Amino acid sequence: MSFLGTAPDTVKRSTGGNLVVLTIASAGLVLLLVVISRKLIEAVARRRFSAENGCKPVYSWYRHRDPLGLDFVFAHVKAFREKRLLDQISDNHVALGITFAGQAFTQPFIATIDPENIKTVLAARFKDYAIGAVRAPRLGRLLGRGIFVTDGQEWSHSRSMLRPNFAKDQVADLAMVERHIGHLIAAVVPGTTVDLQELISRFTLDSSTEFLFGHSTYSQLGGEFATREFNHNLNFSFKEVALELPMGALAIFRSPAEKRRRDEAYKVCRLYVAGFVDKAITVRSNVPGNGKDDSRTYFLKELAQSSHDRERITDALLNLLFAGRDTTASLLSSLFLVLAHRPDIWAKLRREVAPLGGQSPTYAQLRDLRYARNCLQETLRLWPPVPTNVRFAIGDTVLPRGGGPSGEEPILVPKGHVVQYNVHAMHRRIDLYGVDAYEFRPDRWESQKHSWEFLPFNGGPRICLGQQYALTEALLVLVRFAQEFSSIEPRDSRP
Repeated sequence: MSFLGTAPDTVKRSTGGNLVVLTIASAGLVLLLVVISRKLIEAVARRRFSAENGCKPVYSWYRHRDPLGLDFVFAHVKAFREKRLLDQISDNHVALGITFAGQAFTQPFIATIDPENIKTVLAARFKDYAIGAVRAPRLGRLLGRGIFVTDGQEWSHSRSMLRPNFAKDQVADLAMVERHIGHLIAAVVPGTTVDLQELISRFTLDSSTEFLFGHSTYSQLGGEFATREFNHNLNFSFKEVALELPMGALAIFRSPAEKRRRDEAYKVCRLYVAGFVDKAITVRSNVPGNGKDDSRTYFLKELAQSSHDRERITDALLNLLFAGRDTTASLLSSLFLVLAHRPDIWAKLRREVAPLGGQSPTYAQLRDLRYARNCLQETLRLWPPVPTNVRFAIGDTVLPRGGGPSGEEPILVPKGHVVQYNVHAMHRRIDLYGVDAYEFRPDRWESQKHSWEFLPFNGGPRICLGQQYALTEALLVLVRFAQEFSSIEPRDSRP
């Protein structure tokens, strides 16, 4: 009797459950049809866009061993750890051509060392690309929302806040730089062996922090404990960034201990810089009128005149320190390594600076030192401080070359694809720089015409704001060393 009494209610519940399942299934089917329809519409629009722009299939592809492109990522991470990443990238282009396509951990990419393609990405179709999606996950913890991790209006606002401080003919304070060069020269005792790369790294940190914060770390002189801690963590942080950028999404698989150490270093760096920002904002608030006083000018002070946003100013300073410190250090370290093996070039430099009579040059005199400037240009060509970079297509767009049987026809860059460009490999192309493209020959700049085939400081709207500061600082170091030391020689086993 009890079973007969409950049967109708069971049937009702069963019917109601079926209706729910049917409704969910119908909704899922509709959603699937909507997604498929959108994909079909996008595909049709993409084919039309490709045809209208005369695009052809990419003529060269990276031959992956797995469907996800993990082989490409692992090969590059391994090359980075073995300090031969740039050779790995150059080898790829030697084997596959000027422009080729592939994927890295499911991320489709197009790699190019074609000046016209790079010009298109950085200038002609600048608005078709972004960097935030690529850099923010790796750089955001350290650099916040600065110019190296943002796009669009946010990037434009950050850049406009920084630009006035670089829009000067004489952006570098030569007297300040000269003081730190004095500490550098004092550390190089004639007749002894020194690690010049380490000394130069400390010099650029000292001069950069004084230029930016109005307070030098004085790492060449030992510095305070907080300064030494900052310097140590800054070096570690820059190495972490250099490691994680080529890893891409695979960085999430690093060990918890590695991630904790990385985040601790980032925190120390941000807190150190934020302390100077707080002081600058407090000083501005306590000064009557417009907040200006009669003391010397430095970058942070100028930023604090226009903003009280602690985080934004901290982000801006760390972005500039990230860009400027290692850029100049890399340039000078590479140059002096060459000069140690080229006494003929060193002798020619000393002859050029001899008329200065041992005195520190003025801006006008620096501009007239053509051979010294050519040495910097040649160093930037062979060892650009930022040798490789990427952009992320935010919509379907086109590159002018890389398609068809010859590789000379346009190619489609679908939305979501990454374009990788490598100026290190481009700067060594024999068809652009001659059969001696791999040789260090400063005199080539007496006649070498360059545009987009020479990009040590990037190009287009994102061109490096501080390139004149970096070049002036590096040139002054080179001149003062040529005045002080009659010779320089290598003390390691490398050729």
